[in-house]
Amino acid sequence: MQQAPASFIAPQGGIDRNDPRPLHRQVYEALLASIRDGKLPLRGKLPSERELVDLYNVSRITVRHAVRELIQQGVIHSQPGKGLYVAERGGGFELQVLKSFTSIAIASGRSPGHRLIEASIVHAPLEVSRPLFLAPGAEVVLLSRLRLLDNIPAVVQTDWIPAARVPGLLDLDWAVANRSLYAELRERYGIHPKRGQTTLSARLATEQEAAMLELPPPAAVLTVDQIAFDDRNRPVNLTALVHHPARYPLTLLQSESGDFTQY
Repeated sequence: MQQAPASFIAPQGGIDRNDPRPLHRQVYEALLASIRDGKLPLRGKLPSERELVDLYNVSRITVRHAVRELIQQGVIHSQPGKGLYVAERGGGFELQVLKSFTSIAIASGRSPGHRLIEASIVHAPLEVSRPLFLAPGAEVVLLSRLRLLDNIPAVVQTDWIPAARVPGLLDLDWAVANRSLYAELRERYGIHPKRGQTTLSARLATEQEAAMLELPPPAAVLTVDQIAFDDRNRPVNLTALVHHPARYPLTLLQSESGDFTQY
């Protein structure tokens, strides 16, 4: 397996010091573009850390930050003692509470997007306030979106986030097609989901769900209910997902040790 020449994947002028985006984000997007364009093929080896530092004229910390994000999204993986490789894409989508729809779609080589259904602050009903460790009726941010894969409806996703932890979250433009909730929580509020739990079930779609997911009624849907917690065991968000059963099949990754390689 040959390593891609650094000069081959380098976009000319890929890093702009006047760009408001952080440098690590620019490196991340440049590498992701090279993978999407096929300049870095599946199972292909990335240039070394030193080559990436020289290529983009940034620090090792910047490169590591960008690479870490690509690893977290499953786009690349590390083989200890060998280097970094572009990950193979499976037939389904990874069931992973700590990864966003956006990152899972990107790791699968698909283009994520969404259509906004609702973004508001509401008083949490008991079934929402209880798992979020909130008093009944406490304010939560409600964010409901129709998630798209290559512009095709795949999932109806509704999130509830304690409003006190995310002031100004609704000031963002949630009509933007590729805005990631977890990326905003990490970068704007310093909230990092560390563990979570998922409950799977199935039921008939409501009339509205069937219409949004382009399913002829009566239609069965897969439901996924998730809650994520931070490193202090505080609930981050409660998520309810309604999956199109054919457009968003789920894959559960397992290992005997439970270990996952980190960069």
